[in-house]
Amino acid sequence: MQPRKIVLLGAGSAMFTKGMVADLILSPELGPVELCLVDIDPAALETAEGLSRRMIEARGEHLTLRAATDRRDVLAGADLVVSAIGVGGRRAWENDAYIPRKYGIFQPVGDSVMPGGISRAMRMIPALIAIAKDVKRLCPDALFFNFANPLTANCWAIRQATGVPVVGLCHGVFHVERQLAELLGAPAEEVTSLAAGLNHLTFFFDLRRNGRDAWPLVREKLAEARRLPEDRSGLGDTFAKPFRIANNPFSWSLFEAYGGYPSANDRHVTEFFPERFPQGRYYGLTLGIDAFSVEHIIAWGDEIYADMRAQALGEKPLDQGIFNRTVGEHEQLLAILRSIECDKREVYSMNVPNAGAIPSLPADAILELPVAATASGLRPLALPDFPELLSAIIARKLTATRLTVEAALSGSRRLFYEALLADGAVTDPDVARRLGGDLLAAQRAYLPNFFD
Repeated sequence: MQPRKIVLLGAGSAMFTKGMVADLILSPELGPVELCLVDIDPAALETAEGLSRRMIEARGEHLTLRAATDRRDVLAGADLVVSAIGVGGRRAWENDAYIPRKYGIFQPVGDSVMPGGISRAMRMIPALIAIAKDVKRLCPDALFFNFANPLTANCWAIRQATGVPVVGLCHGVFHVERQLAELLGAPAEEVTSLAAGLNHLTFFFDLRRNGRDAWPLVREKLAEARRLPEDRSGLGDTFAKPFRIANNPFSWSLFEAYGGYPSANDRHVTEFFPERFPQGRYYGLTLGIDAFSVEHIIAWGDEIYADMRAQALGEKPLDQGIFNRTVGEHEQLLAILRSIECDKREVYSMNVPNAGAIPSLPADAILELPVAATASGLRPLALPDFPELLSAIIARKLTATRLTVEAALSGSRRLFYEALLADGAVTDPDVARRLGGDLLAAQRAYLPNFFD
């Protein structure tokens, strides 16, 4: 049996690679797999390769491994290409987060929208387009999935510039559906949903338990929480558990106003409404500082990477707990593959062109939609009943995304500044020029479209 060839780009994102390798090991039914790890940073690649080899030696006899710093050495004949690249890594992310603070703009994440997300798109899009061109030339029949943020802008730009049918995947909808099931006190397998929108602003507008409308019970839970003494002990905690209404007050306020619950909770959703959080003020906290601290999440990423490098180099024993991992974005990817190959026609949340699925939104816009994975292709579900009020929210944010894509493709400073203004976090054109100039200067090494 010919091994299935999977190419993972940006393998130096060791946490992502570790999860994907674990899921491949735990999915022997896929048959033999040749996994090719690619990263342009030799040290990061060494970490990913060393860790993956130790995992495969422990449990993955059906996997073989290759590593390369040049993707063109391994792309030919690939069946599946997965992008998890992060141009500039966490150090560039710090600039995206910290420079806007000088202008009174505080972001809890800074990887999708607001100045940080727009800045990130400027360096991610040229790199992803170069990748897509190589995919088109060397493995045109491969499935191409992108996990790299800003997911909406990245996938939109790839399709517009190259025509390569990239699909964006994110675990947000997957996880929030399970959190809503937790709120209902229901097993995850009993709860189904329909959700649509933009990545990190995707609204659940239909929620059911065993086929019955679950929103009445959700509203009862919400009313009950409103009657209880206010407890915000987990407010602003990136990793707060269990899932509590009090920890996502803004998302629940949108549910009460518009009838849909947004994924992926307050940490991401607040970034799409910067006008509501001037100076980052968030229920007595400051976004990105003591609410969803950017410093904390970046330091956590550095610690995770250091631990994985120690495991990769044999300085620490291999963490066997990864083989008991819960379901996540990686396993969802493999489930999509199984659904395609066996024509199970299972439905997953994917980022694809709207193409009329929601008639009130532009056909070319990349939306996060429920998509059936079939042997004849990925087929978005038609959602003519997507609420008009929710559609209006999404349409408002699409303008900035479209400008972001055009700015990144053209290297136009003027369009970059216009994208900052359309996003809403910046309202003064002079501030947009100064902030935009600072971001471009800080990220100059990664901006071929803006600098010779």
